Amino acid sequence: MSTVIDLRSDTVTRPCEAMRDAMATAEVGDDVYGEDPTVNLLQDTVAKLLGQEAALFTPSGSMADQIAVNVLTRPGDAVMTAPDAHIAFHEAGATPMLNGVQFSFMPSGRFGGDDVRAAYHDNDHHYPPTTLVEVENTYNMGGGQVWSIEQLREVTDTAKDLGIKSMLDGARLWNAAVATGHTEAELCSGFDVVTVCLSKGLGAPVGSIVAGSRELMHRAHRVRKMLGGGMRQAGILAAAGLYALKHGRERLHLDHENARQLGQAIQHISGLSVATKKVDTNIVIVEVDAQFATAAQIQERCEVKGLLFWPTGPQRFRLVTHLDVTGAECDQAVEILKDVCSACL
Repeated sequence: MSTVIDLRSDTVTRPCEAMRDAMATAEVGDDVYGEDPTVNLLQDTVAKLLGQEAALFTPSGSMADQIAVNVLTRPGDAVMTAPDAHIAFHEAGATPMLNGVQFSFMPSGRFGGDDVRAAYHDNDHHYPPTTLVEVENTYNMGGGQVWSIEQLREVTDTAKDLGIKSMLDGARLWNAAVATGHTEAELCSGFDVVTVCLSKGLGAPVGSIVAGSRELMHRAHRVRKMLGGGMRQAGILAAAGLYALKHGRERLHLDHENARQLGQAIQHISGLSVATKKVDTNIVIVEVDAQFATAAQIQERCEVKGLLFWPTGPQRFRLVTHLDVTGAECDQAVEILKDVCSACL
């Protein structure tokens, strides 16, 4: 195939010429000393967007998440999170290894205050003390589902009542803001630390941000150094993030429309169904009927025809729309899936 339709993730995008120009002309300094003006501008910009006092630029979302957990917990603590959260299953086991914490898994990906209270442990020395609740918005393995403001407030208010901290993994928070009509700051309100990604839907080649109070970000700076994330003339990368913030957010609704288009068409393909009632953002989780194929078998046959995606389980795969995939290419992806599935019947 001369053309490949890559729906594995929104991380596969490539910087446009204008973004590359911004990177090439960026003013730089030594960021470890806090002297890179472009990094400082990016951090200040994102902190304001998220309604936080300060922010810190990191090479990756996984590092941002690990820094957030580190400044909010102690070794031996328990972290409440979704049953298939990114920090638990897609960061190479970093959370328990680097931070010495355990997970307390909630009954679902979008849980409530009662769930937080039920999972909470304090002074019983048979259990690790629960000190942090983590929310993922959008909820990746839930098909890019968004949390309502009311759901978020319920969790953060309950955390405050219990005297524990709250963390928002907002890798795709920009998508949640577009889908709900709320600002990023509104969606972040009440959380002690927030992480966001610049290299997913926004299209930057590298980078994430961890944000919170000045005190916590001062501690986060040291943890970043400990993890090997201290970068020098990082303004070259930060410039891409600033360009992505300026130009990437305004077009995210197109990715959502393409994902809904995919989801609606897939519902009419024999052997496939969409796992969620509706497609909220740019992720579609597809279930494969076990009577005629596995997700891996569908993936292998689609790849030969030029369609790439990621199996998330034996009978599930994920499609992610992004700025490098057009509506017409989504239509082509549907036709490839139809051809592959018809051959399996």
